[in-house]
Amino acid sequence: MGTKERREKHKEGLRQLILDAAIELFVTEGYESTTMRKIAEKIDYSPPTIYFYFRDKAELFDNICAETFGKLDQQMELLRAEVATEKSEPLVNLEKALRGYIDFGLRHPNHYTVTFILTSEFEANGGESRKKTTGLKTFGCMRQMVAEYLISKNGTDVGVEETSQALWAAIHGVTSLLITQKGFPFVEQKMLINKLVEILIKGVRN
Repeated sequence: MGTKERREKHKEGLRQLILDAAIELFVTEGYESTTMRKIAEKIDYSPPTIYFYFRDKAELFDNICAETFGKLDQQMELLRAEVATEKSEPLVNLEKALRGYIDFGLRHPNHYTVTFILTSEFEANGGESRKKTTGLKTFGCMRQMVAEYLISKNGTDVGVEETSQALWAAIHGVTSLLITQKGFPFVEQKMLINKLVEILIKGVRN
């Protein structure tokens, strides 16, 4: 590996180190309480180093969200490739997508919390972010699966928008609760997820 390659690898490694530190601080201290200085202190670097990679806290937050959606997109694309190979029924594919979403959030709780639960001041003030654009793309993947089922059932995708949003609201809700409400006496996690997905699929079928 040449000098240039080593330098680029170091830069990418440091960039990821900054993102990982920011994710942890956003989750443990909240977005508002986290500062670029605190992030720098956590990784034993000076604040100017952080600013070399990210213009401000909002940009750092947005990059974390984009990274999260990138991981989720990758999982969804693998799922679509899998169901295409198996040629399974559209409703079976949709069920797999619902379970895959919940599983992703529970395997990446900090990423999920930052991306889906916290809000930056940039977003709160109406700013356009990659979180919005990449999030809509990810939502579009599930929406497409809903449309495929509705078309196979009714010959039309009428109702796809409200059905897709209702499904997302439900799976986001259970994922968020399982991550953030550790003290609640939930039934066994797998049992809860199975029951929720069962109810959702029955609702879509009917």
